[in-house]
Amino acid sequence: MEGRTGLLFLVVLGAAWACDSRELTNSELSIKPDVCALCEEYITKALDYLHENKTETEIINILHNTCHQLPSFKQKCVALVDFYAPLFFSEVATIQPGEFCHKVNLCQKIAYIALKVQDDSCEFCQDTVSTLLEKLKESDTKLEIIETLLKVCNSVEKYANKILRGKIF
Repeated sequence: MEGRTGLLFLVVLGAAWACDSRELTNSELSIKPDVCALCEEYITKALDYLHENKTETEIINILHNTCHQLPSFKQKCVALVDFYAPLFFSEVATIQPGEFCHKVNLCQKIAYIALKVQDDSCEFCQDTVSTLLEKLKESDTKLEIIETLLKVCNSVEKYANKILRGKIF
């Protein structure tokens, strides 16, 4: 049971690191308008919990117990845990909640769009158009838009050639 807990912990941590909130639907974002603040709050709590010496010891003990359940790999497993666990905890110690939440895209302006539209849709629209026009002046943005369009076109293969030749638009 302890082995499963340790493995579950590592899987959840890995999934959280790999998660990208841009894949969330707009309805999920509008339900939780302060996603960034919630993210920072929970990451702070998780980091505080992980920084406790007792927690680190418990995690290492769970991993060691898991290693003992793998007789043929026991020594190698214990060596890996002893080597990588301190590295893991030192890496975790460097995580800043704000940076982490930005990295997983939970602190972007898109999370607040629904609120702005409700407040003053005209001003929001004007601000959005102004921002887009400024962004379009940057060559990196144009390249990013073209790359995104090509990816989308490739995902709908039967229309890709028509779109690229300009027959649909």
